[in-house]
Amino acid sequence: MTLLDKAKRPYRKGVGAVLINADGLVFVARRIDTPGEAWQLPQGGIDKNESPEQAVLRELEEETGIGTAEIITRTENWLSYDLPDDLADRVWKGRYRGQRQVWFALRFTGIDEDVDLNAHDHPEFDDWKWVPLESLPKTIISFKKPLYEDIVDAFRHLIPGGNEPGIEAG
Repeated sequence: MTLLDKAKRPYRKGVGAVLINADGLVFVARRIDTPGEAWQLPQGGIDKNESPEQAVLRELEEETGIGTAEIITRTENWLSYDLPDDLADRVWKGRYRGQRQVWFALRFTGIDEDVDLNAHDHPEFDDWKWVPLESLPKTIISFKKPLYEDIVDAFRHLIPGGNEPGIEAG
């Protein structure tokens, strides 16, 4: 693949979920197919005739078993990331250069026992935890770091103390 070929490919439309619990922490899960400690937020594609709102709730349930969440807000703009060249030909059968996503902040209204990473036939994650929002860029695979920095900026105001300067994730 040449870089020009990749540049001509469209972005896959998708959604992402920033699930916030009552303590102001965010749900992340560890991918099964990524070596090392690659933690990410639930995300996925938008099906035909599906709204982004429907898609985020479906993806959250499919990937985590969580059906106890309410949408708070979404990013004003679509955010995107490009796959590294070594992945671009393999992921999504090489049809896309990356993803263009709208991200949603959701309130977790359930209990931790609602999480079931094996809720569906093809689990994507093998572990999960709650983390501070500000720590997200440190947990993600490197090519998604700028995207996660944008997500933190978009939803920081929803976390108690999130607007205070100098707050560091623990």
